[in-house]
Amino acid sequence: MQRRKFLQAGAVGAAATALASPAIAQDKRQWKMVTAWPKNLPGPGVAAQNLADRITALSGGRIEVKLYAAGELVPGPGVFDAVSEGTAELYHAVPAYWGSKSKGILLFGSQPFGLRADEQVGWLAHGGGQALYDEMYGRFGIKPFLCGNSGPQWGGWFREELNSAEDLKGMKFRTTGLASEMMTKLGVAAEAMSGPAMFQALQTGALDAGEFIGPWTDSALGFYQVAKNYYWPGVGEPSSAEECGVSSAAYDELPDDLKQAVAFACESLYNPVWTEYTTKHALSLKSMVEEQGVVVKMFPEDVITAMGNAAKEVIDELRQNDDELVQRITESFVAYRDSVGSYMTYADNGQMNARAKLFGY
Repeated sequence: MQRRKFLQAGAVGAAATALASPAIAQDKRQWKMVTAWPKNLPGPGVAAQNLADRITALSGGRIEVKLYAAGELVPGPGVFDAVSEGTAELYHAVPAYWGSKSKGILLFGSQPFGLRADEQVGWLAHGGGQALYDEMYGRFGIKPFLCGNSGPQWGGWFREELNSAEDLKGMKFRTTGLASEMMTKLGVAAEAMSGPAMFQALQTGALDAGEFIGPWTDSALGFYQVAKNYYWPGVGEPSSAEECGVSSAAYDELPDDLKQAVAFACESLYNPVWTEYTTKHALSLKSMVEEQGVVVKMFPEDVITAMGNAAKEVIDELRQNDDELVQRITESFVAYRDSVGSYMTYADNGQMNARAKLFGY
């Protein structure tokens, strides 16, 4: 796909009628979904449209969801506030963008050296995470749902080769969430920005490196054109959950069957979104290496060690946060990570390590 398809800015400041309260006529509602993404951006932009369509379908058309991409109704970074304040009924984004609201929010999307995509659902569904998720977002008048996951993200695109942890000091690097705090502890100047803005910053030298998502989305944004060194593993975000935030007022007004339609639309998309990322990441990486000259490199061991030590500092600070809810979220996350992580040594890790030994098929 051509990068230009995803970089067209939407018009900001729609007519006042676009901001009006949802119409409810003959048990039909018109909901506005605002997203943090360019329209139909491979990965999150596609997933957002699928969610809007699925809510409309599962509600039998009683909730008609119209999607507004980043900049069409509100800027991408403003979607959380738009739903919290009632400008829109729901948004599609990632929790990693809302650290300014509460540090505790950041644990629901991705955590350095944290949970995989399946473990993230396990924590929320079976480890007490959803109740904490609801409690935190309830402070802002939002009902949260996970609705997808990118799977393992990548370490990032680097203009120059990375040889040691010392090379990170003073580096200007795009990332978000707790990964940003981890990198800052290593002397990195971490900056949050959109994917299109990251491309421009790498191109001009305003950034030395940056991570966004993974091969499928990254290739569509053209990062390989301005930085050829593509590093793994993405320990800053072993997975990144996508979320749907629904206005609590709009959600609470729904009859029970429509509440179930919204909840199931989100839940039922998690695996399709995750597996589409996995499938298309693999295809896109192969294409970038063979056709675009991308050089895939593993982070040096001392870089991974330095990141791990910095990540421990980040989690320790969350455990001592002044907000008692942030403390409870952190302890719940750590307990689930330790429990499932110890089991994975024998289960998935064992299977994957065995499969990595090539047996001729």
